[in-house]
Amino acid sequence: MKIVIRIIKVFVTLIAVSAAAYVGWYFWHYYMESPWTRDARVRANIVTITPDVSGAIIELKVKDNQDVKKGDLLFVIDPVRYRLALNQTQALVEARKNEREQHAKEFERRKNLIESNAISRELFEQAENAKLLADANYDQAVALLDVAKLNLERTEVRAPVNGYVTNLHVDVGDYATAGKALLAIVNKESFYIAAYFEETKLRHITESDEVTIRLMGFSEPLKGHVESISRAIVDRENLMNSELIADVNPTFSWVRLAQRIPVRIAIDSVPEHVRLSAGMTATVVVKTEEK
Repeated sequence: MKIVIRIIKVFVTLIAVSAAAYVGWYFWHYYMESPWTRDARVRANIVTITPDVSGAIIELKVKDNQDVKKGDLLFVIDPVRYRLALNQTQALVEARKNEREQHAKEFERRKNLIESNAISRELFEQAENAKLLADANYDQAVALLDVAKLNLERTEVRAPVNGYVTNLHVDVGDYATAGKALLAIVNKESFYIAAYFEETKLRHITESDEVTIRLMGFSEPLKGHVESISRAIVDRENLMNSELIADVNPTFSWVRLAQRIPVRIAIDSVPEHVRLSAGMTATVVVKTEEK
């Protein structure tokens, strides 16, 4: 009886040791080999709004973090100067039009006269050149009119995408400078996950693999798929000096850590109450056939 009990104890001990070894091996394999990472961030494309014309802001139609749709009015630049420029250009076009018509009539008269040898060839060519110059001046005035119309239209700055106004620091009375960014919009249709995987795990990842995404602040997972894998990262050991020659580090660390390669994850579905913000921390697990 004692022998049976001893055998059972040994058998139970072997099972426990084997189970512990298997669990330890499984978690080591999962941690070292399975394609998952906690080094991931929510990202989105940021559209910087830059006015095409300069002037004081007389109306501000949005607030910080406001949801805007493509085409919504963001702010208005004082249009008085551009409206006056448009009126001036319209007057110039009218004058150039009358001038063109006058020279066209003169050209037709001299054309009839040259055919009957009533005037010299030189006078005819002068009329022809004057007509061509008048045509060119009219075309130039029309182009200036189009520019004036465009400048007046651009005094109303509108949202180019659907998104959210972020970090707003613009107010009525601020001066808008053409070519200088004034505010930013987060494109709501551009959210994705930038996940950084160790290079030892990349062999388990392929494009279109299903992905589970868990945000730090929410318990419900998001669904996604691998969209692409980056093809390059900076090589800190291969710098260029002023002579465009490789500057090789004379020391070498024998402790080598796996590099992290960016993997772009497309977000397929988001729970209704989850609000995405660029910069959020995420954990990404790739579902593969091998796993």
